[in-house]
Amino acid sequence: MTMKTAVGANKMTFEILNNYCLSHIGAIKEYPFDNTTAVYKVGDKIFALIDEASNAPRINLKCDPYYARELREMYENVIAGYHMNKRHWNTVICEDDIDETLIFEWVDDSYDLVFSSLSKKMQSFIRDS
Repeated sequence: MTMKTAVGANKMTFEILNNYCLSHIGAIKEYPFDNTTAVYKVGDKIFALIDEASNAPRINLKCDPYYARELREMYENVIAGYHMNKRHWNTVICEDDIDETLIFEWVDDSYDLVFSSLSKKMQSFIRDS
């Protein structure tokens, strides 16, 4: 099977990814593992991790297991989640072959999956903050 690439790709940077992750309601950033792995959480649950030390930004995102597998088959730079549950997480290597709008959609999907797993009380608290 040939790997597909997205057309019209833009140069993704850590700063762009960082700002986009933090733009989500209730999102916070921490460095619990080391000082180069940014961890993004909502309601104390992780929805993204970014490796700041790599040349091309790498972001781990939670994903529906079937969609995760489909994305890995479609895009060469989407691989099983590094140091994560490989069924539920993908690592996206943000090279020029993946358009930033796709990456933003995948960040949104990850955030939405995690947010929807929070208790209704926690969801209300985050929305009202």
